[in-house]
Amino acid sequence: MPTVLITGANRGIGLALARHYWQHRCSVIGVCRQSDKALEACCHHVISGIDLQSDDAVKCLTDALADRRIDLLISNAGILQDEQLGSLDIASIEQQFQVNALGPLRLVSALQANLSVGSKIALITSRMGSIEDNTSGGRYGYRMSKAALNAAGKSMAHDLKSRGVAVAILHPGLVSTAMINFNGQVSPEYAAAQLAERIEALNLKNTGTFWHANGDELPW
Repeated sequence: MPTVLITGANRGIGLALARHYWQHRCSVIGVCRQSDKALEACCHHVISGIDLQSDDAVKCLTDALADRRIDLLISNAGILQDEQLGSLDIASIEQQFQVNALGPLRLVSALQANLSVGSKIALITSRMGSIEDNTSGGRYGYRMSKAALNAAGKSMAHDLKSRGVAVAILHPGLVSTAMINFNGQVSPEYAAAQLAERIEALNLKNTGTFWHANGDELPW
């Protein structure tokens, strides 16, 4: 039974991914700051109280996992806030960097020992991190932090390839979640199914590439 670890698993896309892999007979480890019954119903193991901004919390996570192999590591936790030029909130931008970019980097670095040949990493990012695709401006913290995550994912793909670990950098689409006040184009369940297809297609030949969940390759 493959083991799938998902961060930000207690709601939205993370919860939909947990349900998807649970239904596909995987051993699901849900990682979150605060658990609930919906997550506990579709996980073999819930590790709560984990804030990826904290090195101590990441240490608690690694201690809880010990030497357990992870077949698929999905870094999904993220936050979206809004800043416009002329009314910048630097603290908000810094927080988005901590959660969206440094959090996944801490996570993967800490869990390297749990990954082995054939393991996969999926970084849930956003096309808003694409510089070429930016046609509307604004959202400084989110755009910059997701661009940083994309850059980190590319480096991870190079660094882990020799160990047989592949990395996907994935945009889920505009998903109806609380992050965007449920004003999306697709449901979390639909996004989860599409993301799972991209993850299934991930290998060492296409590691480190940037994809829309619908199968379109995205520009950097």
